[in-house]
Amino acid sequence: MTSKPRIGIFIIAYNAVNHLIKTISRIPKDVYDEVEEIFVIDDCSKDNSYYAALGYKHEYGIEKLTVHRNQKNHGYGGNQKIGYTYAIDRGLDVVALIHGDGQYAPEALPGLLEPFHSGSADMVFGSRMAVRGAALKGGMPLYKYVGNRILTTIQNKLSGLQLSEYHSGYRLYSTAALKSIPFESFTNDWHFDTQIILAMAERGMRIVERPIPTYYGDEICHVNGIPYAMHCILTSYRFYQNRRRSVITYPGPVDVPKLGRGAVSDNKPA
Repeated sequence: MTSKPRIGIFIIAYNAVNHLIKTISRIPKDVYDEVEEIFVIDDCSKDNSYYAALGYKHEYGIEKLTVHRNQKNHGYGGNQKIGYTYAIDRGLDVVALIHGDGQYAPEALPGLLEPFHSGSADMVFGSRMAVRGAALKGGMPLYKYVGNRILTTIQNKLSGLQLSEYHSGYRLYSTAALKSIPFESFTNDWHFDTQIILAMAERGMRIVERPIPTYYGDEICHVNGIPYAMHCILTSYRFYQNRRRSVITYPGPVDVPKLGRGAVSDNKPA
């Protein structure tokens, strides 16, 4: 990018009322001043995540913060589809995904954004495994650490990539790169994250890893580990097959809900 990119921060939220406001407030001031919009998309939470964010916006008069809620739950991948479509429609150049439960530190955003300023990345991946031993020191349970390492090793062998991990949810994308991949046709489930990495790799996109701190608190993990791992391996195996045949095959496009269609936003509380 030769000019200053238009940046949006996409905060994905589901039953995150205990952490969402703190997560928003931890965005560094220099990043807040730089970004064009911070948009929360609540995936039809059963708690008051949407109303908490809406109240925070109006109490402090945060114009850059917009708050939206899906009328029905679209799943982890489905909510990302809605957010990325929104970012593209808004004409943003870069979209940074942050989880509303605070597991991924907003304080790391300056370092993660730097490759976009230098024009050296299409995707930046915040890795907890980039620094040896840091994930365990940060409180990652041993069984999750071992599972992550095993699964990443298998996926690297199948994909031919050399990523330190595939399973961090801290990601930043160029919207131009997003427009080049059929993310609308991907799963609505958790292995959406693996699909999007491999789709970027298939198209020769520049994937940059940056280390991020690991934090585990009282947030609730909604991932069912065994099915998730199997889906990740299967997706990576299909990538391996396509790589050998030099063929790119994905399911046909599906209808992706947009904000304003099956969603409510700032001034339209349900």
